[in-house]
Amino acid sequence: MAKKLRIGISIGDINGIGLEVILKTVAPAGMLRLCTPIIYGSTKSVSFHRNLAGVEEFKFQALRQTAAEYNPDVVNIVDCWDEAVAINPGQLEQIGGKYALISLEAATSDLIAGHIDALVTAPINKNAMQLAGFTYPGHTEYLTEKFAAPQNLMLMVQDDLRIGLVTNHLPVQDVAVAITKSLVLEKIKLMHQSLRIDFGIDTPKIAVLGLNPHAGDGGVLGSQEQTCILPAIEQAKAEKIMAIGPYPADGFFGSGNYKHFDGILAMYHDQGLVPFKTLAFGGGINYTAGLPFVRTSPDHGTAFDLVGNRKADASSFHQALFLAIDIVRNRIAYQERNQNPLVRHELQRERY
Repeated sequence: MAKKLRIGISIGDINGIGLEVILKTVAPAGMLRLCTPIIYGSTKSVSFHRNLAGVEEFKFQALRQTAAEYNPDVVNIVDCWDEAVAINPGQLEQIGGKYALISLEAATSDLIAGHIDALVTAPINKNAMQLAGFTYPGHTEYLTEKFAAPQNLMLMVQDDLRIGLVTNHLPVQDVAVAITKSLVLEKIKLMHQSLRIDFGIDTPKIAVLGLNPHAGDGGVLGSQEQTCILPAIEQAKAEKIMAIGPYPADGFFGSGNYKHFDGILAMYHDQGLVPFKTLAFGGGINYTAGLPFVRTSPDHGTAFDLVGNRKADASSFHQALFLAIDIVRNRIAYQERNQNPLVRHELQRERY
C-alpha cells in the first residue's frame, strides 16, 4: 500500500490543451511524493507546450518507447516518436489525431505489460481521431476492446456524485432499441461491483433513472420502464443489490434526491452528463469501470479556443490523476480484505 504508483498519461490531441493541463498537474514537486508520472508523447512536443503554457520548473527523464526503465524520482517522458511535429495550437487536423493515437497505443501497451499501474487520458478530438483512422467512438470503447473486457461502465465522478451510463456514445435515435433488461442489469451489476471494489462502499445504494418522460407514466409515455428497466431492477434486488427506481429523470436532480445515493444509473449520454456537468463542471472525472485496469480522464474536451492563452484549468485533470491513485489503492485493499481466509489467518498468526 505504501508503494509509489506509476501513473501513465496519454497526451491527447497535441493541438489541444492536453499537455498544458498535464504539465500544470505534474510539474509541482509535491506530485512526485504521491506518484511517478509517465507521459507518453515526445520531449519535443512537451517542450513546445511547456513554453506555450509558461511552465518553468520541470525536471524529467526521457525514455525510449516504453516505461520499463523508468526513474521513480522524476517525471518520465516516453518518446513515442522521433520526428519533429508541426504543432498548430487550436487547430482541428489529422495530425492531432495521429499523435494522440500513437500516445494512447503506447500507454495502453505499457499498462497491459505491467509497466504502469493506471492510465490517465488527456482529451482527444473525435473528428481528428477519425481523420487519423481511429474507428472507435472514444477512449472507453477502445480500451474495452484492447483489454478484452466483456462490458464497461462509463462513470462520471466528483466526490460523492457518481453517474453511470447504460449506453455511451450512441445517437439518441438508437437509444430506445438498445435498452434491454439484460443490458440494464449488466450495468447495475458493474456499478455495484465498482462502488464496492473501486470506491470502498460495502453496501452501495444505486438509483436507476427511467428512459421516457415521467419514467413512462405507467406505460402511457413508453414501455421500456415496464418491460426492461423495472425487471432489471427487480432481478438486481433478488441478487442482493440495492437498486431502486426507475426514477423520472427530470425531477431527480432538481429535487436533490441524487444526494441520497452512492451511484446513479442513467439510460443515455446526455441524460447523465447534462446534470453531471451542471453540478460538477471543471472538477469532474470520467472513469471507465468494469475494466481489469484503471483508467480515468478529465471531464472536458480539447478546448481548442483556450490553447496558448495559459488559462486552461487543470483542476479536472488533477482530480483524474488523484482518483486513479485512489482506485488502484482501493483495489489492492479490497484484495487484501478478501483473500483466502486460511492464508489471511496464517499471515496474522505469523505476525504475532
